[in-house]
Amino acid sequence: MYLLSLGQSSTSREIKKQLSDFVVTPRPEKLLLTPFSPVVICVGGNLVSVQASRISTHLHLNYSPGELPVGSRSCFNPFQTFFGSGAHHRSAQVLLLLVLPGQLIFVHIIHVIKGGLTMPSLLFTVLFLSASLTQVFLLLIVADCLVHCLWRRGKDPDSYSIPYLTALGDLLGTALLSLAFLLPWCIGDS
Repeated sequence: MYLLSLGQSSTSREIKKQLSDFVVTPRPEKLLLTPFSPVVICVGGNLVSVQASRISTHLHLNYSPGELPVGSRSCFNPFQTFFGSGAHHRSAQVLLLLVLPGQLIFVHIIHVIKGGLTMPSLLFTVLFLSASLTQVFLLLIVADCLVHCLWRRGKDPDSYSIPYLTALGDLLGTALLSLAFLLPWCIGDS
């Protein structure tokens, strides 16, 4: 409470109180997070592992360790992952497009398994899909860069990149899913 005596506004105190109440107070609506968390985390990690393995296999078949294709010397343009030329760009696009229908199927399965008790609102569904799409988008960009960087250093990307990418997927998935739950709660959407 020392911070409160330093002249913080009442609005800031109210926001802190609401957030602490949201985290600490057990509520039935918070149980909705439980079935969605493995869906976001696992889908992102699995999709990025497929892409990292594809790029790694291509490098193993066509180049010696340390030697890179001509167009992949840097990681400065993240949109080259999706809009460049070649098989890896097309597979990144396909993997990214798989997120939306896949997550919609999972949302429906969660609804059916829970007996209709966990039907999310339209706002949450849009935020959930956005979180999933953002997670996979960022992971595919990092995978493209990380696999090429590891190959340039003579390391096997299959062994080194996939654990880092899945860990990053867990972190991003958890953070983005938390935001997808927190935003509707903050604006009062049920």
